[in-house]
Amino acid sequence: MNISLTLTKKQKEFIDSSEGEVLFGGAAGGGKSFGQMADALIFALRYPRSKQLVLRRTFPELDKSLIRTSLALFPREIYSFNSSSHVGRFKNGSTIDFGYLATENDVYQYQSAEYDVVRFDELTHFTENQYVYLLSRVRGANGYPKQIKSSTNPGGVGHVWVKRRFIEPSAPRTAFLGENGLKRIFLPSLLDDNRFLAEGDPEYRARLAALPEREKRALLFGDWNIFEGQYFDEFNEARHVISPFEIPSHWRRYRTLDYGLDRLACLWIALSPDGVAYVYREFCESNLPISEAARGILERTAKDEDVYATLAPPDLWGRSQESGKSKATLFSEYGVHFTKTSNDRECGWLAVKELLRGDGVSCGLRIFDTCREIIRCLPALTVDKLRPTDCSTEPHEITHAPDALRGFAIFHSRPSREKAAKKTPWSKDMWEDYRAAGRAEKKYLIDKYGEPN
Repeated sequence: MNISLTLTKKQKEFIDSSEGEVLFGGAAGGGKSFGQMADALIFALRYPRSKQLVLRRTFPELDKSLIRTSLALFPREIYSFNSSSHVGRFKNGSTIDFGYLATENDVYQYQSAEYDVVRFDELTHFTENQYVYLLSRVRGANGYPKQIKSSTNPGGVGHVWVKRRFIEPSAPRTAFLGENGLKRIFLPSLLDDNRFLAEGDPEYRARLAALPEREKRALLFGDWNIFEGQYFDEFNEARHVISPFEIPSHWRRYRTLDYGLDRLACLWIALSPDGVAYVYREFCESNLPISEAARGILERTAKDEDVYATLAPPDLWGRSQESGKSKATLFSEYGVHFTKTSNDRECGWLAVKELLRGDGVSCGLRIFDTCREIIRCLPALTVDKLRPTDCSTEPHEITHAPDALRGFAIFHSRPSREKAAKKTPWSKDMWEDYRAAGRAEKKYLIDKYGEPN
């Protein structure tokens, strides 16, 4: 049968793209979802018995967008949809699975699957781990094209990694080779590219233009330099990330960490005399028992490196029912001794914001460009939908290094206020005790009386 499709120029460009990884979109109203379903239809009919997977983050999103679009677009004479299994079947044997990934582990339901094409709608709603895992499901010996074709607007939990993977490496519409050997391309689409929507709803542009500035830049102009829901919009890589240099030996140094078996994140931070915090080293790794985590921290700390304190959140002091010991105690037994910091999330995140802002002239936080995890994760944090003063805890894998930084930030801001009130000059006896004290005793005296004066 003959099927007539009316497409925009940009939708046809997306359908004709042959790169292994394709990203289509940018602004709202660019015709992304229709382009995905039109492409899926053409592929299914062109390649008999082909297999495709179409994904949204949740089932309600899937049902209200792609499933409805497909049912309106696909001819019923050749296509049927099973609402229980969410599988669409064509008379030539081609299938389309409609799926959703509500949690990180939902990807494993596809671990034995094979697809010719996997399609992510609103790619920035997914995590990088989900995307990379599904990339491995694109395989088969039938000789058909193998692709991941995605569409999205800027914003969401995946904004940073999508921008890094597709937007930053090359100019739009210019294919480039990814580190995995597959060609990638970004095909931007704006509202003005979709004449059907512009003609059918001429006031849509005015509604987008009335949005707050951040949302307007993302949804009307497809601006990838800012996105809706970003918690640390103060972060600017050009301002906060620097080349490494040798930290002077007299600068006070800290280690600060977040620990769980799923991920250890440990940051080394040095304070300059003018109060700027420099993140100069990081150790981030998964599936480390405490013995290996402690060993890794100590191996990365030089023998002559004078670490003033190793900061850890209060939950590490909770005792295990099995051993009767806390994680803090076990770390101590392996040579890493903790100082307890606060777990006040709201105050902690505000303290991080203060570090990022600085004094208005220079920022209070700088990060060595070798510390890739904190650079990647900090700007990727989004505002919690229920508690706008807090960061979202999803996706969980990007929260560990920022949580470690938060522990330092709140510890750093709290002592400064406490010590400001301790202006009592040190007596002769205090000085004598201090000069005769060992490292731990000196720390105790400073905590008790304030900095020597």
